[in-house]
Amino acid sequence: MTVWDDLVGQERVSEVLIAAARDADALVTAVAADQPLPETSKMTHAWLFTGPPGAGRNQTARAFAAALQCVSPDRALGGAPGCGFCDGCHTALIGTHADVAAVAAVGSEILVKDMRDTVRKSYTSPATGRWQIILVEDAERLNEKSANAVLKAVEEPAPRTVWLLCAPSIEDVLPTIRSRCRHLNLSTPSVAAVADMLVRREGIEPQVAEAAARATQGHVDRARRLATDPAARARRAAVLKLPLRLDEIGACLKAAQELVDAAAEDAKQLAEEVDGKETEELKAALGAAEGGRLPRGTAGVMKDLEDMQKRRRTRTQRDSLDVALTDLTGFYRDVLALQLGSRVAIAHGDAEDALERLARAGSPESTLRRIEAIAACRDALDRNVAPLLAVEAMTMALRAG
Repeated sequence: MTVWDDLVGQERVSEVLIAAARDADALVTAVAADQPLPETSKMTHAWLFTGPPGAGRNQTARAFAAALQCVSPDRALGGAPGCGFCDGCHTALIGTHADVAAVAAVGSEILVKDMRDTVRKSYTSPATGRWQIILVEDAERLNEKSANAVLKAVEEPAPRTVWLLCAPSIEDVLPTIRSRCRHLNLSTPSVAAVADMLVRREGIEPQVAEAAARATQGHVDRARRLATDPAARARRAAVLKLPLRLDEIGACLKAAQELVDAAAEDAKQLAEEVDGKETEELKAALGAAEGGRLPRGTAGVMKDLEDMQKRRRTRTQRDSLDVALTDLTGFYRDVLALQLGSRVAIAHGDAEDALERLARAGSPESTLRRIEAIAACRDALDRNVAPLLAVEAMTMALRAG
């Protein structure tokens, strides 16, 4: 199983990256042997991966990182880079490779203090691998200061440093940064491709895999979670029942509270799994005895960790809310398809009775207004509006139609 097997429906992009990884080998070999560099090369020092949610931007970038660090003996015999089994591939994929540094937004932004150490690392030579690779998973969340730090590093990169930036669209990245990157746009995988992946890789029954892939409209990670996690299926079922409950103002406010509470519970569960372990590991690293007091001068470090964990809980809550809003958008899209007599396949076939009921009760115009209300709620959450206020406004708009 190669590193490219996880890239669902991205054959064109895989071909480009495999060719670039081969040329990267030629560059490293030429430098090591003090030979002239190849006149032409598909390899470059900065890449920008864009595509809709679920297309696999981060997975693609990490697969490329693994291919660049691949140490399989087969490569000397002409094998494709990215075997998936060697130490270089394995550690790059799971995030433990010494020369692959990943940066992701903890809160709503990537702060400059989160980038300082990474930018410094980008100017160092690889410790064990062929390349020093910097993977920025949420490049659209770089704020002005952190984006400027990245720009300086991308403008004047070290000879064997590669930047891999991931963002939903090219417009989400500063023009000065994207002009220095090679751009690859990923497409939404087909329902058939996602269902096939679930059957092959997760052992899911074909019927369940097809339903999960269709319900998530090609979003690979959500389809995998929906097919394998009963709790995720239960949350989705609850969200799809919400449109039928909004007959009174009190019901709208109650539904909004339930959505926000469910998202907060998701964030709490993640915090319970991760925060305690992180705190204990940091205390041990600072030299605190088990159950004992922290050494002097370390309170600021612990405060920084607490702030980071708080930002992560906030983002997790809003990401969970966004999943629910995406399901609602898909639900009303199916209602609109029924109202217009479209032959587009219904994504939420398990809620067909509710879809038909709402299609008969409303008009295409009212359905479009409801879809716009959901989009407005997502925009409000992006602007850091209090989640409960944003969701209450949305449920009231859904009731009004």
